[in-house]
Amino acid sequence: MAEYNLDDVDREILSALQAEARNLSSSEIADRTEASSSTVRKRIQRLESEGVIKGYSADVDYQKSGYPLRMLLFCTAPIPERGELIDEILEIPGVVSVQELVTGEKNLLVTAVGETDDDITPVAQELLDMDLTVADEVLVRSHERTPFDDFSAESKSADE
Repeated sequence: MAEYNLDDVDREILSALQAEARNLSSSEIADRTEASSSTVRKRIQRLESEGVIKGYSADVDYQKSGYPLRMLLFCTAPIPERGELIDEILEIPGVVSVQELVTGEKNLLVTAVGETDDDITPVAQELLDMDLTVADEVLVRSHERTPFDDFSAESKSADE
């Protein structure tokens, strides 16, 4: 898919949606962008149809929701197959994300969550059953995220 060229309005919409998509109306985003509500709605629809906005999801704190273990499994897959395996890996119970890595021998990063080791062990076994090599496993203590700040107008004006 070709790169989509974002303008300042698109960037401000993305910044607002990253920070608080659930709590903002198109009118509130319009106030930030100095565009009309209808323009914001059309831009959001276009960003969705172009695949820039892939969807909206809840940021779940797995630890607080009863799944305190977060395991990163670094896997090695044959290069021609690694992208094709992602959907199959995402179907494994306990797997919450898969990242395709393009450098090094470890070319897939699988994140799994569970209550106990007994929840995580079957994930590793299913990966092995798919003829993947699990090269490394890392237990994560904490995981915090922040929106990408390069979409905001403040970030752009600070760079100029």
